[in-house]
Amino acid sequence: MSDSKVINVGTRSSPLAMAQAHLVVNSLKAHFPEHQFEIHGMTTTGDRDQNTALYNFGSKALWTSQLEERLVNKELDFLIHCLKDMPTALPDGCVIGCVTAREDARDTLVIKKELADKNGWKTLADLPAGSVIGTSSVRRIAQLVRRYPTLKFKDHRGNIQTRLRKLEEDPELTGIILAAAGLQRMDLDHHISQFLEKDTGGILWAVGQGALALECRADDDKILKLIKKVEDEQTMLACEVERSVMRTLEGGCSVPIGVETKWVDGKLRMRATVVSIRGDEGVECELTEAIATPEAADEFGKRVAQELRDLGAGKILDAIVASRQVPETVK
Repeated sequence: MSDSKVINVGTRSSPLAMAQAHLVVNSLKAHFPEHQFEIHGMTTTGDRDQNTALYNFGSKALWTSQLEERLVNKELDFLIHCLKDMPTALPDGCVIGCVTAREDARDTLVIKKELADKNGWKTLADLPAGSVIGTSSVRRIAQLVRRYPTLKFKDHRGNIQTRLRKLEEDPELTGIILAAAGLQRMDLDHHISQFLEKDTGGILWAVGQGALALECRADDDKILKLIKKVEDEQTMLACEVERSVMRTLEGGCSVPIGVETKWVDGKLRMRATVVSIRGDEGVECELTEAIATPEAADEFGKRVAQELRDLGAGKILDAIVASRQVPETVK
């Protein structure tokens, strides 16, 4: 940043990413009105390739690596990511300098309007056998097929508006799964048919889902100090626990790890699950801990991961890696 009043901010160029960037920048402007924040949108590999299923990419870096190259080269001062899109290992010299207040972290079901209106369908439990659900997430598919074995799945990619349009146009699709946070940030939450939290017959969410992370250079003290102004401590600690679980289990976007964190009476309750791709095996645990520092959050995440391994998660993950399984989807 040096003495310049211009701060260059990088993000993906999708409508949701740009909307999220403006939310963060507006918050920063309130603290630093003397600075000018310029948002630079960029199309990443994940944005350009809308045909390859996410579980065939094998890495989350497809959303972040090209932006990080510009950050490392000092073309950008910091990046704004959906935290769930970030690998647990960052490039040398890069750090997550801030995590802002979390939007709703749950997944949601969106049922095709014509079918919902005609049949009165509102939940997954309402859908008849053979209903086709659009998603490209192995985490979602694995958990859903375990609870609802008569459902079928079809790969479904694109930005939120594209996915909603495809839902109405594709005669095969009954519904799709979308993160609540994206719909809410785009004022599209009226499409939600059901929130899919664990206690209502749903599923555990993705690590970091609903949270925004600001990534910067580790040695850029001025930017680190600046972005800390918009950090939400409870979100940061909860997400560090989630990322620690995934990092310890060596999971990525192609591994079905689900989490749910909630602050209860000043302590963090952590639910986590690992499910086989086919949904025929699964383990889950629930632990609660008082967490006050990132270091304590990291240790708690490791303990949760070990609990999952003791229950059999290691066997499930080893089988996934060995067989390179992918979900059965509608052809």
